[in-house]
Amino acid sequence: MDDVKIGEILLPGDEDTQTRQERRVQAKFWPTLKRAVRVVPFSRDVAAAYYCAMDPNTPRRVRGILLAALAYFVLPLDFLPDMFVMVGFTDDIAVLAAALRMIQSHINDSHYEAADRVLADDPDLEPAAG
Repeated sequence: MDDVKIGEILLPGDEDTQTRQERRVQAKFWPTLKRAVRVVPFSRDVAAAYYCAMDPNTPRRVRGILLAALAYFVLPLDFLPDMFVMVGFTDDIAVLAAALRMIQSHINDSHYEAADRVLADDPDLEPAAG
């Protein structure tokens, strides 16, 4: 995947686009992460990015970038369909890594703490209440 394609994917979009992406991400993120956790080398960062994207205190542009990357991650049919074991998440990893590089300073300790709780406490990777 070249940088132009990733750049197009990571456009934050307008408010309606962000709302649609947020709903899609909320509905599909945890089952997708569960399938990908063994292939995504930075699953903790991806889970923290989810909490950052859902945090109303996160700046709108940062939320938009994260929601775009996470929406791409949860789409089953993308550049490399996720059904192809091992290589199916390769493009998703590239998009997520680019997004994380762009917004890393906005993921704070509380986002990582929430991610750690989910990854450690729940074998099915369902989000913790509260």
